[in-house]
Amino acid sequence: MSDLIWLSEAQMRRIEPHLPLSHGVPRVDDRRIISGIIFVIRNGLRWCDVPAAYGPPKTIYNRFIRWSRMGVFNKIFAALAAKGGKLDQLMIDATHLKAHRTAASLLKKGLFLDVSDAPKVA
Repeated sequence: MSDLIWLSEAQMRRIEPHLPLSHGVPRVDDRRIISGIIFVIRNGLRWCDVPAAYGPPKTIYNRFIRWSRMGVFNKIFAALAAKGGKLDQLMIDATHLKAHRTAASLLKKGLFLDVSDAPKVA
């Protein structure tokens, strides 16, 4: 596949300080695994559909779950955002979610806070 995503050496150097240390057995190549995680998330694939070039799907999935629970990705994102300069561009995501038909009644029942500026209907 020619559309595979690979992190560059410079990108890896920026995130390596935020990766957890290996305990005991050396880990599979972090660059390959993180590139596989990015590929799966970017393309909206199932973990089992990851290209073989990134390694075993179970390894990629396990690393993603373990590091997500440890907050590794949050630390990486926070560090990269903090090193950014003054914002000269603002981007808005056009992603939307379809709500279940019963979701509207949750606001009426008081299960969600109403944070809109809309006037209250009696």
